[in-house]
Amino acid sequence: MTTKPLLYLEEYKLKQDANDYGLADELWDFERFKQQLQIVVVRYAEDELEFDMIGVSCAVANVFRRLMLSEVPSMAIEKVHIYNNTSIIQDEVLAHRLGLIPLRADPRMFEYKANETDPPTAQDTLEFELKVKCTRKTKDVNEMTNNDNMYKNHSIYSGQIKWVPIGNQSTVYTETAVGPIDDDILISKMRPGHEFDIKLFAMKGVGKDHAKFSPAATVSYRLLPDIKLNRPVAGNDARLLQKCFSPGVIEIDKDDQAYVKDARYDSCSRNVYRYPQIADAVTMARVRNHFIFTVESLGALKPDIIFVEAVKVLKKKCRMYLNELKG
Repeated sequence: MTTKPLLYLEEYKLKQDANDYGLADELWDFERFKQQLQIVVVRYAEDELEFDMIGVSCAVANVFRRLMLSEVPSMAIEKVHIYNNTSIIQDEVLAHRLGLIPLRADPRMFEYKANETDPPTAQDTLEFELKVKCTRKTKDVNEMTNNDNMYKNHSIYSGQIKWVPIGNQSTVYTETAVGPIDDDILISKMRPGHEFDIKLFAMKGVGKDHAKFSPAATVSYRLLPDIKLNRPVAGNDARLLQKCFSPGVIEIDKDDQAYVKDARYDSCSRNVYRYPQIADAVTMARVRNHFIFTVESLGALKPDIIFVEAVKVLKKKCRMYLNELKG
């Protein structure tokens, strides 16, 4: 007798879930979404970007985080041909270390390699070489404690990797435009008798295949904190309240009363609840559709370009999905 009501109830839940949009009490509306959506750049410092994405659900925010990390392409060393390695580092470990060196090459200038067995071309591959040998500089016993005076090439850095142009690449790029982003990345420590003779081939790829292809060091987001004072707090209690929050969140005015100056950078530590005399004075929450994004680029692409490329990837996926629906 209870089968049909239960089926109707399950059908109702499914309909509600399909239109939930992750906010529990707001159904999806495209026009409202267009009106509410905002992107506000808060801070831009060379390879780091902080911006606010307003009017979206956590599902949409997480889509952009994952796209920037996993599906925006970059160039990285994929194949390593080791002709000579007499250092103490095993070939496999050395190849892995070399692959993780970030390159400055703009991935938008290259194509994906169609077939791994195809020979490298100027359109899909960058070639590098690392030929170094550690030798002794002096036999002076007074210099036995100073490696720089005793040995030549006793520390191998990424700056010693040399670019070998393929085809007409030398007319299109410069070595500084495609080589390692930093010249001081340590590859290996060496001693006399140790030698590298290596060829390296960089190709275009995405982070979901290997982390070395991710253009960003990190991409994170958090909800905007919302702090409200329920009653006036003055005197010693105001100073105690101020210490419970991150610097700059709570300030004290000329009347010795506490007020919320900027809740944005609050760490939401909940320290205020340790003190009964002020625990009821504050209400802390999060703005559920206001996300603070932080994007740190490795250097090949600027952080704002990484976000724009992520938008392009999402548009391509949406078009492909719509075409599949149209059949």
